[in-house]
Parts: sequence; C-alpha cells; structure tokens
Amino acid sequence: MTIISLSLLRNFSLLVLLLSISSSTAYSSHPLDPLTSSEIASARQIILSSPLFTSPTTFHYVGLDEPDKAEVLSHISSSTSRHAFIIVRSNNQTHQLSIDLTASSIVSHEIHTGSGYPILTLEEQGAAIMLPLSYPPFLESLSKRGLDVKDVVCSTFTVGWFGERQLLKRLIKVLCFMAGETANFYMRPVEGVLIIVDLEAMQILSYKDRVQIPVPKANGTDYRSDKVGPFVGPETKPGFVMQPQGSGIQIDGHNVRWANWKFHLGYDVRAGAVISLASIYDVDKETYRSILYRTFVSELFVPYMDPVEEWYFRTFFDAGEYGFGLWASPLQPRTDCPTHAEFMDGYYADQNGKPVKVSNVFCIFERYAGDIAWRHTEIGIPGETVTEVRPEVSLVVRMVSTVGNYDYVMDWEFKTTGSIQFRVSLTGLLEVKGTAYTHTNQINSDQHGTLIAENTMAVYHDHFITYHIDLDIDGTDNSFQKLKLKPVKLSDSDTSSPRRSYWTVVTETAETESDAQVKIGSDPAADLLIVNPNKKTKIGNTVGYRLIPGSATGVSILADDDFPQIRARYSKKQVWVTPYNKSEKWAAGLYVDQSRGDDNLANWSHRNRGIKNKDIVLWYTAGFHHIPYQEDFPLMPMIRGGFELRPSNFFERNSLINIKPYSRQLISNCTVNSY
Repeated sequence: MTIISLSLLRNFSLLVLLLSISSSTAYSSHPLDPLTSSEIASARQIILSSPLFTSPTTFHYVGLDEPDKAEVLSHISSSTSRHAFIIVRSNNQTHQLSIDLTASSIVSHEIHTGSGYPILTLEEQGAAIMLPLSYPPFLESLSKRGLDVKDVVCSTFTVGWFGERQLLKRLIKVLCFMAGETANFYMRPVEGVLIIVDLEAMQILSYKDRVQIPVPKANGTDYRSDKVGPFVGPETKPGFVMQPQGSGIQIDGHNVRWANWKFHLGYDVRAGAVISLASIYDVDKETYRSILYRTFVSELFVPYMDPVEEWYFRTFFDAGEYGFGLWASPLQPRTDCPTHAEFMDGYYADQNGKPVKVSNVFCIFERYAGDIAWRHTEIGIPGETVTEVRPEVSLVVRMVSTVGNYDYVMDWEFKTTGSIQFRVSLTGLLEVKGTAYTHTNQINSDQHGTLIAENTMAVYHDHFITYHIDLDIDGTDNSFQKLKLKPVKLSDSDTSSPRRSYWTVVTETAETESDAQVKIGSDPAADLLIVNPNKKTKIGNTVGYRLIPGSATGVSILADDDFPQIRARYSKKQVWVTPYNKSEKWAAGLYVDQSRGDDNLANWSHRNRGIKNKDIVLWYTAGFHHIPYQEDFPLMPMIRGGFELRPSNFFERNSLINIKPYSRQLISNCTVNSY
C-alpha cells in the first residue's frame, strides 16, 4: 500500500536515532509469536491421527502454549520447541492438550470434568440458527404474526447458569429477527419466541411461543448510506495525514518499533490483540527499560437487566463464550484506520481444525490529532515573550471485534512520554425488545429500558471490559501502592503559619491480594502505583507507573447472590492485583459457557497470596452502565472509556524535554481533489 502522511517525529533528532534500524534485516521467529497457518495445520494432523479421539472431533481453541516467562526473558526459548494449547470436543467430552509442534507429539492430555464448556465455534452457531427456518412450530408462529420466513434472521444466545446442577448438555438459545427491508434486523425482534438447541445433537430441544408482540417496523432502521435518504446537517470536509518522509513505524514480523518504544504484537482467537514485552528507551540511561510483559482483554461481561423469560439469560461473556478474537473484523483502510496505517493478519482454527486467515486484523498507525504534549508561554521576563510547544504524536494499535450487535473498537496507544492509553469504544446496534408501547405516556411500570422508537424498547445493560496487565516495571519484582491524602489540622496555638490546615500523602504498600483490591470512587486512594522497590531514581524516588482510571469506572451493582454476578464476582471492583501465574489468564475462568463461577479472578484472589516485591499482574475493569437514549437509534454513536498507565518517577525528568521541535516550514496547506 502507498503511504502518504506527515511524520512530525522524523524531525526529532533523538527519535531519528532510535529509528535507525535497518528494515532489511531478516525476521527470525519469536517465542511469543502466534501460531502460523502451517503450525495450526500440523496441530490438527497430530490430534486427528491420535487414537485418543473419536469422530467427530471439533476444535474450540487453538493457540500458543506460551513458554515460561523466565525462559522468554532469558532469551533461551528461541531455541526450544514450540507448543500449542488446544481444546477439542470429542465423544461428548472436553479435552485440553499441549502439543509439541517440533516433535509432532502430544505432551499432555486432560479431560475437563468441572463446570463449563469451551468457546462456541462459528460453524455450530451457524448450524443452530438455521434450524428454526424449517421447524413447523416456528413457521406457524411466523404465520400468525403475518411474517415471511424469507425475511427471518436468527442469532445465538448463551444460556448461562442459574443455579441448576451442572447441565449435561451443551445448549444454546436461538432468537429470531426480521430483516427484509432493512439490514438492521436487531431492531426488529420476533418477541416472545424462545428456542433451545442441543449443540451436540444439533436439534431443537425446546420451543416456546409465549406472547405475541408487534414486530417493530423497518422504516427508519437502516443505517446504510444508500438507504438513509437525503443527507442533511453539517457537512465535513475530508482531511489527510501526510508523511512525505515515510512512516516512523518499523514492523519486523510481529515485532514493532516506533519512536522510543518496542513491543511484540500477536493475535489470539479468544483475546484478540496480545501485546508483549513492551519497553521504552531511556535516553539518560541509554537503554531500553521494561514496562509490561503481556497484556490483553481477558473478558467482557455484558449483563442485561430484563428478568423476563426471553431476556433473563442475556448475561454474556463475550471472550470466554464467543471468542473476542474470533469475531474480530477485517479492518478497512481509510475508514477503520487512517490512510497511512499498516496492517497485520491473524490466523485461527475453524471447527475442523483448519487454519483460517483474518486479513487486516490489526492496524498500526501514528496519530496526529492536533493535541499538545506540553507547552508554556512566559511573559514574566521584561521585554520578552517565550513560547515553547511540542505536539502530541503517538502510536496506536487497533482491533475491532463485532460480537453480535455490538462493535468494540480497542486501541492501545503508546505515547513518547512513556504513557500507554488503553481505550475501548462501543458502537453498533442496541439489543432491543419488541413492545406494544408506541409512546412513553402509555408506560406505567418498569419496562427495564428506554422506549427509543415505536414498539422498540432498548434494554438497560452493562459492559465490563477486564484487562489482564502483567506489568514488569524495570524488572519483574514489583509492588502495588495506594497513595492516600491525609488532611492535617494545625492547632490554634501553632504560630508558625497563619494556615490552619493542609494535606499530605501517606503511602500504603499492599502486602497481599486483599490489600490491593480497589473500588474506585469509594476507596480514598488518591493515586494507585505499580512500583519497583528495588530501583531508585538518582535523587532516591522509587521508580514506578501510575494507574489513571478513565471515565468508564462503573462496577456491577447486581446482587452478590445473583447467578451472573457469581460468575463475574470480579466485576464488583475495578482493580485486582495477583501474583504472576501463567495459568491465570481469563478473569471468568478457562471454561465460561455454562460455568458456575468456581474458577475466576475473585476465586483465585481469595487465596490472599503475597504480592509485595513479587512478579505481579494488574487487572483493571472499564465499566459502562448503559442507559440507552433515542440518539442511539437506529445505530449508536461511539461511546468511549478506558484508562492510562503513566510514568511516575520512572524517568529522571520529562523524557520529551530534549526532543527537537519540528520546523513549521515543513507544514503546508494542501488541497486534495480526489482520493
């Protein structure tokens, strides 16, 4: 692809030095590289040729069985074998395996006997949603509503767990919608019809048509540009980023270098983007210093607030039940990502174990948004005005996952200051309920949502996005600190100052996991830090990074004994800190579909292990309480949240102070006639 953009950083003398890496260097594989297409195919062959499994065998997770952290950090694992971690279903059992791809052998094999099932496959969901279309009771339900089966689109909904003894069947619920005149079928539910499918037998197990409610009309629901009618409102003009001196991004396989950052980027079918080994160049120390070992989206918990029969079970775990990476959308150049973006592909295994390519699963680009990194104007010097400004230029790694009706835009933004901004943005389509109401004056009881159009109720719900962040701040042994503000009252007899009060800071270092749990807003901590107690600045401060919560800081307010809340106990607090354990990756547990909450972050942390001056993992949940509004119809504008990790006494001074400002003469106002 041709890159046309303007790189301000090329004019920064320090950053030019850091980017002087030859792009012609041949790439050698990295121990954290995701599985290649050929490795997925090899793993499939090893399993299918094993006498351990009977036909049919379906593949539900195929990913890297990452080496031990100590091996990766000591740079010896590049010479060791590559392992794959695989979950398959065979003979109505769940098998988890570690495969040595180098030796073509099964290293370990275990049959899962606890609660929960693995990620749903695309193929079995596709088969399940076709069943109603030839099912006589469903056709009768359509007929009495005056609906045509050719316009029907169905979708799958996980069944959850609501106190039953362990379900012996893998079940899915199927609900249906009307498309026809619109692509926005989610706005037109066939309310009152509930179908339960046995996924192993692939047949309808239960059918219920409980209540007949008008299907919302198609008029005004379509969002396609050729269907919305004449365009009105303010017209914006296209803008472009120009880079006449080329891109500042260096990509070598899965290794990314930009400005003063370097890190590894990989794809996982469950997590999506996985960023590893992020480190930043310290110009004073003349070396790269580690920030984080591995980070990814661990889980997305999305409970809806309607308790009726067709809705109560809609308490989704999008990563553990559906696969956040599995539903990643191929990104579109110049729309999803700017013109100057670079792209990376990913591979996953389909239900039969065959590799499938996801083109453009990530885009990586430099962001120039007109923001300021730092500035000051000084007019206090007689006869002189001093103004210094530095532009904010950053690197963004982006992935978009469309899980059903919602689109999640996930950004990891690396700043030259050393900060990492974690952004999650939500758009797409609301999940709505058909209703008889056409006006709010008809409503006299709790309908669990907002009437956003005639016969269309958008149900209240939450989004809790939990990140796994294995921080290694200047080394693996770190601690978690709460900096609390302490008010101090001066006595009336104290004549040393006319003041009568001030505040100071008291630092508390968490000894155990329970000490580190934080409910933002109710905890009095002013700042939350991850520090390396073994490293000091020249003047004696402990090096660290600060956690800065974003606007999306909601926690779950469901009852503790509510079954979805039992499965997502960790959503009661935004911050958890655990000791590093390679097996503790998924906040809701390894097997989430129909799980019972006996394997999750809150349960692990209940052991209350020591976390002071140890290799620790930070878990942060960005939470949205979503009350829908009419402007969210027929397609909702982006809402954003997230958080930031910012250096706090990590550097000796402002790391940007010596960066040379760009020349204003390089900027010109260009007119582009077409593109």
